Amino acid sequence: MAKSKTVFVCQNCGAESPKWIGRCPSCKEWNTYHEEIIPSASTRESAWFTDRERKKPELLHEIKTDEHRRLLTGIPELDRILGGGMVAGSLILLGGEPGVGKSTIALQLALAMRDKCILYVSGEESEEQIGLRAKRLRKSNPLCYIFSETELENIIVQAEHLNPGLIIIDSIQTIHTGLLESSAGSVSQVRECAAQLLKFSKITGIPVFLIGHITKDGTLAGPKVLEHIVDVVLYFEGDNNYIYRLMRSVKNRFGSTSELAIFEMVENGLREVSNPSEMFINQHDEPLSGITIAATIDGLRPFLIETQALVSSAVYGTPQRSSTGFDIRRLNMLLAVLEKRAGFRLGAKDVFLNIAGGIKVDDPAIDLSIIASVLSSNLDIPVVKNTCFSGEVGLSGEIRPVSRIEQRIREASKMGFEKIYISKFHRNVPAKGTGIEIVQVGKVESLVRSLFS
Repeated sequence: MAKSKTVFVCQNCGAESPKWIGRCPSCKEWNTYHEEIIPSASTRESAWFTDRERKKPELLHEIKTDEHRRLLTGIPELDRILGGGMVAGSLILLGGEPGVGKSTIALQLALAMRDKCILYVSGEESEEQIGLRAKRLRKSNPLCYIFSETELENIIVQAEHLNPGLIIIDSIQTIHTGLLESSAGSVSQVRECAAQLLKFSKITGIPVFLIGHITKDGTLAGPKVLEHIVDVVLYFEGDNNYIYRLMRSVKNRFGSTSELAIFEMVENGLREVSNPSEMFINQHDEPLSGITIAATIDGLRPFLIETQALVSSAVYGTPQRSSTGFDIRRLNMLLAVLEKRAGFRLGAKDVFLNIAGGIKVDDPAIDLSIIASVLSSNLDIPVVKNTCFSGEVGLSGEIRPVSRIEQRIREASKMGFEKIYISKFHRNVPAKGTGIEIVQVGKVESLVRSLFS
């Protein structure tokens, strides 16, 4: 009988070591190495796959392709971020923090596909708990099967028996296989289970939807190789203090990774936000200083968001700089540009910035709106109503052009705005037919004179 071998595996990144070490040399995390048993080669192959017919190589010109063979999910936002629906035989991974709504969107997916047989596998909740959630969602699917199981072999047997149109696994960290002796959730188990599900999906053509937990630093729990195994990686993000949830595509072998889906958490589940500009803009009864609107783009979707700034005299010796939803280092840079290039003395004042709606924005086109809101609060003069901004600010105070300005202008016009400030260095700016006045400025000083003179 062959002696079993052991190896120490980092539970954060999947790096292996023949002996225990305190700090992982790959991801620099402490105390993440756990001992795992390496199975012999004879036990690595599942019996289900050994009985299947072995595939043979095919000539490229003889392979039949069908570009339109996609499975609609019944959730338009999810279909759009997937590139038009799920591809047959694809493995989709959805990651997110606890409580963000991963299980809710997965159950909504199972209930929305009413014309397909769905196998919903839960390793965390019982059938009764899932039934209560489905009752709260106020939806039903007569072909949705709930299976509370954590053993991979049993799941594959039931999937082969039912032959469903979609398999949902909640979550991949709770599933384990008898081929390995390590505990569920370990790097080896997560990697092996994902690989077996991928093989099953490719052989049968059944798409598999996996839910994965993320670590405290925002990465998927388990090895990084898990992202390489799957076909699509989606991240579900949001703040428990806000009702909005953002779904981003990080990897997509069948579509673009520049898409963004927005959902709103309501009493009966997650509701799609088809027009995010209306959600992120508050209607004020009277003009207020420090509030401006930015025309931004996240992925391929343009929308308008509200930026709020408050500038006040510093009570203590050191002025405070606080930012919510925007990079604090970039805010400090913009304040330095205002002080150096425009002559505003903000070094002795507190500056607070907030992006309405609780979302995080990385688009540099929001710079112009932030500068306008800071100046508006500092001078206590409201910005003219129905005015929005889209431009990047450089260190010399110049207003730099941004990408896809035509889309931003059309979105602002659609939302009823009458004026938009952009960079004067833009080429191919639409002159007519937009229904909105386009003001082009080249320097921060020009913006100040135009807004507050």
